Amino acid sequence: MTKTELAKRYIIFLIGLYINSFGVSFITKAELGTSPISSIPYVLSLGFGPTLGQFTIFFSLLLIFLQILILGKKFKPADLLQIPVSIIFGYFIDWSMLLLKWIEPELYPYKIIYLLIGCVILGFGVYVEVAANVAMLPGESFVRAVTIRFHTDFGITKVCFDASMALIAAAISLPLFHYINGVREGTIIAALIVGMIAKLFGRLLGPAAKRLLQEGEQREADGLSAEKAAGGGNMIITISREFGSGGREVGKRIAEKLDIAYYDSELVKMAAEESGYTENYVEENEQKLPNHILYDLYTQYYSYEAEEQPKYEALFTAEETVMKELARKGPCVIVGRASNYVFREHEPALHVFISAGMTHKVQRVVRRDGMEPREAERKIRKVDTQRKNHCRYFTGMEWGKAGNYDLTMRTDMFSIEDVAETIAEMATKKIRYREMEEAHGSNHSPR
Repeated sequence: MTKTELAKRYIIFLIGLYINSFGVSFITKAELGTSPISSIPYVLSLGFGPTLGQFTIFFSLLLIFLQILILGKKFKPADLLQIPVSIIFGYFIDWSMLLLKWIEPELYPYKIIYLLIGCVILGFGVYVEVAANVAMLPGESFVRAVTIRFHTDFGITKVCFDASMALIAAAISLPLFHYINGVREGTIIAALIVGMIAKLFGRLLGPAAKRLLQEGEQREADGLSAEKAAGGGNMIITISREFGSGGREVGKRIAEKLDIAYYDSELVKMAAEESGYTENYVEENEQKLPNHILYDLYTQYYSYEAEEQPKYEALFTAEETVMKELARKGPCVIVGRASNYVFREHEPALHVFISAGMTHKVQRVVRRDGMEPREAERKIRKVDTQRKNHCRYFTGMEWGKAGNYDLTMRTDMFSIEDVAETIAEMATKKIRYREMEEAHGSNHSPR
């Protein structure tokens, strides 16, 4: 990273830091509590002389000291950058509180409106700060220190940290005011939605931010053609399929006919090696996604950390990396795992979707897995729903929609052999057509 690019990132980080402070101040002025990380400084500022910003500085320094105790030799000198960041952030908060001194909502609906506006501002600030990826605030750094030292999940640790901050703030307020002061419904609402707002901004602005912040090496990599980046110019046949439709068998037959590599269950072992998860874990969790609303609620806490990924995202990234590495080795057939999305810009690729009627799929699953028909149908519907949710969440594409594939075929209308033969023939024709186009282009290219 060049000095210019680094300077640009720090400028963006400071902008995000100020937006953060403005959001915290906006939430605080709503008088429904404040964000969990600010709840202890806020309660102390209500009971003693120093301002919210000053107590934020003191509290941040305490968290930095605790990080040093937790990490020991693993605490990096670069992490001391949190000290000036904390001081700047504290003064930003006091400045923002001064600018917003005119906000004194009396009616409850107005308080809710100001609270929600503050959450949006804070969420955007969190996104900008994390996108810059040069420093972290002590609160998130403390959570990261705990995960490093005790090997805990970042999201769960962040939830516990936020909850403990609010509980400690409430406990402090009791002897000071003889009632809970400074911790209210606004604290809970901020804890539940700020991360989701930051995540939403990431989805909306992510591509633009990457173009703005990408480093020189990344620009050079992006200059490569999509086919070079994805599969090195090799023919890739991706097979998406309904459970019980025989898509796996179709893929094997195609690979045999074209004498090319076939990848399906082999990807589990490779993804395990890439991600660090066990093979059993990869097999049980790949191509699946729980209720997306609950999952969004859980994964929002990863919005505070640039380098950490939730387990499903990490698994998806690992499989994507493995598939691209395999594709660069030679032409191949890849089954499932959103491979049509991974190679969506790879020109010498044929994307296929295999389906069948429910009766046909049930019969196949009954024969293959020894299930009762009703049990087989329940499993088919469950697995297909999981694949549909997984596809929509990670790719933004509709699983099974014809427009997302080059070819869709049914194994209840044609035999497995015929389907495989047709797909192999179409793949061969696509390669020949592409070669003819390239030859035609080269014959007419200027010399």
